[in-house]
Amino acid sequence: MIIFDRVSKAFPRPGGGKKVILNNFTAAFRPGINVGILGRNGAGKSTLMNLMSGGDMPDSGRIIREGRISWPLGFKGGIHAKLTGTQNAKFIADIYGRNWRKVIDFVTDFAELGPYIDMPVKTYSAGMRARLAFGICMAIGFEYYLIDEVIAVGDSTFKKKCKAVFEERRENATLLLVSHSSALLRAFCDIGGVLADGELTFYDDIEEAIQAHEDNQSRSERNRMQSA
Repeated sequence: MIIFDRVSKAFPRPGGGKKVILNNFTAAFRPGINVGILGRNGAGKSTLMNLMSGGDMPDSGRIIREGRISWPLGFKGGIHAKLTGTQNAKFIADIYGRNWRKVIDFVTDFAELGPYIDMPVKTYSAGMRARLAFGICMAIGFEYYLIDEVIAVGDSTFKKKCKAVFEERRENATLLLVSHSSALLRAFCDIGGVLADGELTFYDDIEEAIQAHEDNQSRSERNRMQSA
């Protein structure tokens, strides 16, 4: 379980003031309930993931983590740029006490990086890096997977592989998924949360969450046009 207990988080804005991500937020992300998290660009979705993983600290309040929780799995983080893909896989496998040969075999087959698997990650494109991180994360095995749009990378065949491994992992793990894809959220999430103006509002029906997010988007666009 991941528990947020009166958590607040904000960042200074250029020119003064603060960008509030969470304001005195309390909630429990329970095992077995897959949550889709939506929000406008800049709402703080990636920061929320970093708070869940322990990669970022709240300004106030506390976060209680129980079980094995992945690092936020997206286009950044979790991978050392100067190491090769193989070296990253072995290093992370050693950290989590996994058989590194099995992890490397899984990643090599899954990420489809070809000869790049033995090249430094700094030579990778953003999509290649995300595929490597995704493969390593799925090979390690966690009780909570923090997923930030990573399934959007690659061709249709790779996307099908991602969805297939999602289906397999969620039998024994919980997905916390940030995505702009309504289809993906409908396929994998039980409930939804919409992050806006420092508040994360939960909806028991993922369709309600998607609609609330779309309404927020529409209001934001109208306000932008009126102020232009």
